[in-house]
Amino acid sequence: MQAAIIGGGVIGGGWVARFLLNGWDVSVFDPDPQAERKIGEVLANARAALPMLYETELPAEGTLRFVDRLEDAVAGASYVQESVPERLSLKHDVYRQIEAANPDALICSSTSGFKPSELREGLAASTRLVVAHPFNPVYLLPLVELVGDADAMEAASGILTGIGMYPLKVRAEIDAHIADRLLEAVWREALWLVNDGIATTEEIDEAIRMGFGLRWAQMGLFETYRIAGGEGGMAHFVRQFGPALEWPWTKLMDVPELTEELVTKIGEQSDAQSGALSIRDLERLRDRNLVAMLRALKREGSAAGAVISDHEAALPVPDMSGAPMVTVARVIPSDWTDYNGHMNESRYGQIWSDAADAVMAHVGAGPDYVGGGLSYFTVETKTRFLAETHAGERIRCVSRVTTGEGKKLGISHEMQRASDGAVLATCDQFLLHVSLETRSSCPPKPEVLARVEALAAAHRA
Repeated sequence: MQAAIIGGGVIGGGWVARFLLNGWDVSVFDPDPQAERKIGEVLANARAALPMLYETELPAEGTLRFVDRLEDAVAGASYVQESVPERLSLKHDVYRQIEAANPDALICSSTSGFKPSELREGLAASTRLVVAHPFNPVYLLPLVELVGDADAMEAASGILTGIGMYPLKVRAEIDAHIADRLLEAVWREALWLVNDGIATTEEIDEAIRMGFGLRWAQMGLFETYRIAGGEGGMAHFVRQFGPALEWPWTKLMDVPELTEELVTKIGEQSDAQSGALSIRDLERLRDRNLVAMLRALKREGSAAGAVISDHEAALPVPDMSGAPMVTVARVIPSDWTDYNGHMNESRYGQIWSDAADAVMAHVGAGPDYVGGGLSYFTVETKTRFLAETHAGERIRCVSRVTTGEGKKLGISHEMQRASDGAVLATCDQFLLHVSLETRSSCPPKPEVLARVEALAAAHRA
C-alpha cells in the first residue's frame, strides 16, 4: 500500500505519520528545504504517542521517502493526500499535475474551507477528488470530514478507517464543512471577549478546558445539552433555554476589526500564557494529555475511544505458535508511569494478566468459555523487577506453560525490551480452574485440559 503526501506542513506531516505508522509506504513532495526536518520532528512525536493508544502492536512501519518532483511522489500511489496552502490556484495546479502523473489515484484534499466543486475545476476525472479534512494532530485525532462523490467517499472511507480514523461523511457541500463552522463561531466570540477586555486568552482557554471542553470530548454538543435538560431530555432543555438565544449575549453576527493593536494584544497575552514552552514542548504535552483522555474513553467504549477499540480489534495479534509464546506485544503508555518516572508496579500485574488471558484464549478458555460459566483464577504470582521500564518503550511478554495438569495451570512470564531482548521483569503465576457458579475449583472441559497438557509438554521440551 502506497500513499503520496503533497505538502509537508503541520497537517501534511501528521498525515505522513498516520499512514506510515499504520504500515503504508509513504512518498512526500514538498519544495520546502526544511520539510524533511520538520516532518521528522512530527514523526518523532507520533512514534512516541500513537502506539500508546493500543494494547497491541501496530503494523510494521512503512517506508518513507522524500522526492524532488511531484510526479515521482504520486507514481504508483493508490491514495494521494493534498495538504498545500489554502490558495485555490495552487491547488488546481497541483491536481492537474497529479492527474497527469497518476490518472487512477484517489485524490483527497485537507482543505478546511473549499468545496469539492471549487477544487475540481479543470480535472478530467473530477469525481475522484474528495475533501478529506482532518484535525491536528492528525496522527492522534480520528475525525476526518469527507465531502464529495459518494463512490469516492466510500473508497476514501475504507482506507481511512483502515488507518484508525473516523470518516464523517458530510451530506452536502458547504463552506468550511461542519466542524470548522462550529469552531469559527467560538473563535469569533473569543476575539470579541479579548477585544472588549472581558477576558484574556488564558481565561478563555481555562473556561473551555476546565469545563465544557471536557464534556464535549466525550459527549459532543447535543448530548451534553440533553443531559442538561434533566429527566425532560432535549425537548425540555430547548423549551427552557431556547428563548435565551434571542438575548444579546453574543456577537456571532459580527467580528472585531483585527487591528494591529488587537493582534499585538492577543499575541502578548498568548506569550505570557504559554511562552515558557517551545512549540515541540507544547505538542508533547498535548499528546500526553490526549493519549490519557483517549485511553480513558477507550476503556469505556465511548466516542473516539470506540474508534480506537475497533481499529485495535482489526490489528494482527501476537504469534502464539512458538515455544515460548509471545503473549503481549505493545508500547508502554505514559499514564502507566509513576512519580519515579518508570512503570508503576501495578502495571506489571496488568501485563501478567493480559499474558495469562492470551494463554487462556489460546487453549480455548477465552470469553465464550467464560460466558459458559468456567474460567481460570489467579491464585498466586511472584514478580521479580530486574530493570526500569519507561513510557514509550516497546516491550513483549513471552510465556511458558510450566504446569498443566487437572485444575492447575502454571505459567512463567518474561517481559522483555523489544529492541534488545533485555529481560525487564519475570513472573511465576499459578492459576486454578473454577466454576463461576460455585466460585470453587473444578476440572476444566476435556478439550481445554488436553490443550493445556500439550502446551506444558511442548514448553517443558
